[in-house]
Amino acid sequence: MAISSMKLALAHLVLLGCLVAATPTPDIIGSDLAFLFQNDLNWPAAPDHSGTILVSKPLANDRALAACNQLAESFLPTNGTYFASDITNILQYLALEDANPGQQYWVASGSATECLSISESGKISVDCDEKLPAFCSQSAPYRPNTDTDLSPDYYIQVNSGSLEVLGTRDHLSFRFIGIPYADPFERFTYSSVYSSPGNLTALEYGSPCVQINYGSEDCLFLNVYTPYLPAFPINPERLKPVMFWIHGGAFTSGEGSDSIFDGGNIVSRGDVVVVTINYRLSTLGFLALEDGVTNGNFGLADQITALKWVNEHIADFGGDPLRVTIFGQSAGAGSVRALLMAPPAFGLFAGAIAESNLDGFGYASTYSNYYSIAEEAYIAADPLTAYVNCTNSSDVLACLRGIDAQTLVEAPSAPRYIVVDGTYITTNQLELNGSGLTAKAHVIFGWMADDGADFIGAYPTMNTTVDDSIQDLGISANLTEMIMSSGLFPVPFSDNYTLDVFNVTSHVATDGEFRCLDQATVLASAKKKIFESTWTYQFDKSYGGYEPFPEVCDPPVTPDYPYGDPNLPYFRCHSGDLYFVFGTLGQSASPFRDWNDLYFSQVTVDSWTAFARSYNPNPSPQYLAARGYANTSDALSKYGLWEEVTTTNPTPLRILDIPLQQVPFLEQEQCDLLGYTLPYYE
Repeated sequence: MAISSMKLALAHLVLLGCLVAATPTPDIIGSDLAFLFQNDLNWPAAPDHSGTILVSKPLANDRALAACNQLAESFLPTNGTYFASDITNILQYLALEDANPGQQYWVASGSATECLSISESGKISVDCDEKLPAFCSQSAPYRPNTDTDLSPDYYIQVNSGSLEVLGTRDHLSFRFIGIPYADPFERFTYSSVYSSPGNLTALEYGSPCVQINYGSEDCLFLNVYTPYLPAFPINPERLKPVMFWIHGGAFTSGEGSDSIFDGGNIVSRGDVVVVTINYRLSTLGFLALEDGVTNGNFGLADQITALKWVNEHIADFGGDPLRVTIFGQSAGAGSVRALLMAPPAFGLFAGAIAESNLDGFGYASTYSNYYSIAEEAYIAADPLTAYVNCTNSSDVLACLRGIDAQTLVEAPSAPRYIVVDGTYITTNQLELNGSGLTAKAHVIFGWMADDGADFIGAYPTMNTTVDDSIQDLGISANLTEMIMSSGLFPVPFSDNYTLDVFNVTSHVATDGEFRCLDQATVLASAKKKIFESTWTYQFDKSYGGYEPFPEVCDPPVTPDYPYGDPNLPYFRCHSGDLYFVFGTLGQSASPFRDWNDLYFSQVTVDSWTAFARSYNPNPSPQYLAARGYANTSDALSKYGLWEEVTTTNPTPLRILDIPLQQVPFLEQEQCDLLGYTLPYYE
């Protein structure tokens, strides 16, 4: 190498070393860092709201400014579009948290000689040697969902144990994405918590797990979105609740990095830490063989490994390991239900939200009723080994390890079932009669108003009878006749015959695969005091979702509602709750249809994060007032509180819509007819 080239290379290395060394951490700055953004979830206006990073350690003005400079920021300017209202709410919330309404904070003064502070009383000039916490500017740009500005100016590092994790921030939160949570593993073995020391770059999402036409076997990554980074020593009283998301996708698809699941909105609005994960899917995640070794549930075990990583590391990212709420939808809800009875998961979470867990007829039953290994082998593993020509191998497991991963997940009988393996799952269902082991947790179970609309098999044709369509759900001819003669599932008679057939079949599927057994679950839980507290809901408002039948799940477009009129009839379909739960509605790909979409997003995020904070989905009035969340406060004032399911109040159901409602359990006569009675689990 020429001398000039060597000098250039050395200079580059020195510069790179300086950049790495200069990457701020809370300990280098010498203070906790709190990311504060007054998020009303109104995406079009989000860039106009200025966030701030609070350096909480009291410092003299020049030292506080130096701390902000280490973050490539200055003091917070006081002339933003929404500054007056935003800072008022931020100050109110900090006063509520710290019980110190008169606290002053450094802000930008606009003068080289004046040192300015702000409190709830307003801005005043202060002696520059006064020691105060500081509001730093927060210039990281707004980006929709997964787009992240990777400028080194916004890098931030967290040191946790032997790990140094490089992350970034955007307009909404600190972000550490694509963190490996498991050590390397051999296919069809159980994962263990990541134990290698070293530097991790958490600036890009890791690969999804193998699924059809997509993904990698090196996929056990998680993502942390946080509003708070503590300096050492950590004050446990300041740590934030953690919401641990488990994606759905029938145990065959999905990823924690889906743009809908971006955690920034929940984090900034709810002041919680959000963790989203990948876990092994399909054959690679759920194969069980009758060989005494390959016992299945690898994907479920991955979720527990991720929870163990959270338990070990999340405090360094600002999260409280003693206040973890797991939440998931569809197969993610099935995972939540399974984790509630999985002994290795006990103690790793204290709250659980199961959104649209399947149970009941045919296909749906496998999410809540678990095969033995022998049953799974007969139904899925044996056909799989035959499909890939491993049946006659002297070592079937070795043969399967040599097969291309895509071939294994594309097999017609690819395993996707939770099984009774004796370690992770010890009984064939969640025992709700008081006889089984269950986690000490507060729980919410709920469903979409038309959750079954997507699970009827094929959309009816003009040649499809109602009886045929219902029997496609896996229902016997005798029960179908009872359903049709009961009058409890009336067939609409409109000018659209196929929609009429679809309507009644969707009704039966929603009751028989979601609503009835969720209601039975929460009632049994309350009666037997299985869980610490129990709540239930039905989503009567949805946006998109899982749509195997085009346009069924979307409200009709009208001249006044170019994106669909949600006041007109439409099916509230499976997965239609996800945008609302994550507050990611309103961008170009998912524009607000009307004012209630925004209003309802706010109420939903506030309810979910309230549960994470207090295990009660009703946000406290003091919290709502301090944060300026007037719409949620208004909704609870007008429509009443969400009621807990108890022995004295056994059947309260929260209808999530605008307006909110509190009603008794629904469709009880229909559930009785289908055989899924309220005492089903008792």
